[in-house]
Amino acid sequence: MTQSRLVLIAPILLAAVGAASPAAAQNRTLAELFRAVDPAVVEIAAVRNAAPQAGIVSKTPAGNLGSGFLISGDGRIMTAAHVVQVADEVTVRFVTGEVVAARVLASDPGADVALIQAESVPAGIEPARLGNSNGAAVGDQVFVIGAPFGVAHSLTVGHISARRVSNRLFGGFEPVEILQTDAAINQGNSGGPMFSMNGEVIGIVSHILSSSGGFEGLGFVITSNLAMQVLLDEPNPWTGLDGVLVDGSLARALNIPQAAGIVVQSVAAGSPASALGLRPGSLPASIGDRTLILGGDVILAVQGIRIGEPDFDRRIRDRKRSLTGDDRLEIQVLRGGQVIRLEATVGLLTSD
Repeated sequence: MTQSRLVLIAPILLAAVGAASPAAAQNRTLAELFRAVDPAVVEIAAVRNAAPQAGIVSKTPAGNLGSGFLISGDGRIMTAAHVVQVADEVTVRFVTGEVVAARVLASDPGADVALIQAESVPAGIEPARLGNSNGAAVGDQVFVIGAPFGVAHSLTVGHISARRVSNRLFGGFEPVEILQTDAAINQGNSGGPMFSMNGEVIGIVSHILSSSGGFEGLGFVITSNLAMQVLLDEPNPWTGLDGVLVDGSLARALNIPQAAGIVVQSVAAGSPASALGLRPGSLPASIGDRTLILGGDVILAVQGIRIGEPDFDRRIRDRKRSLTGDDRLEIQVLRGGQVIRLEATVGLLTSD
């Protein structure tokens, strides 16, 4: 789990999923709530195919083992973006023990949420019910289910400690709404659900702040409302790209020929970013308090919109949404000291 890394169907889902109403859930004990919602929680394993050595392709974790939760009977699952963003392969383990392949449908690395599609769902598993996180208040009791350190379907209990808006958290470009909690979360909890005492999901586990590497009482989850917005209402398509925004003195030190750029860190095989021809770095480097992988492409502009311009992230997202079929997506990158252009049709870049 990282600590700070880089269709309007929500109403239907809210009405259709879940076996119990909020009013009924209020009368349940914690043990009863756990038994009702736990089957919807899954373990997620994401791997990358490392470069071949002597003809052998090895598989390495793309991120830590993560968690997620089923939101629809057809196999859609919410999780954390950092678990699956640059994975070449994703598998899901259900409470029954059944393991199935999955693919990434949508992802917003800046908000650290992603939507994946499992190939199948075991019979009898009810999806989790998505709640309205706007109603969550500091002091409310909550519980988290996930797989900390791979120990699946573990329950932890706590309270909402604060509601915060963090600017450019996770390497993103826009403010992100988060809930702070003292419910214990650790590696493997990433992407798992945080439930209200109504049995509704009001957050997706994202990261912790820790000096020891383990939980110290400062856990953070992305609100369910934000997750629904960027994954369901206005989905951000998966790119398979992990990039870090650099600006100011660091951009100048890297000889970026403008105010800011996105340094490409990793690219998933078979992803839209790979089809476009983006190249990741391979040289880890520590610069001040930041660690970057250098030597790859630096994205300078998308569809003529320069990285670092006012509101560039929203403008690029809107421009990309207007493209269809044979329209071409064009980006400018800095590669080996030269500015070059990469382009491909939208159809080629579609991950579906």
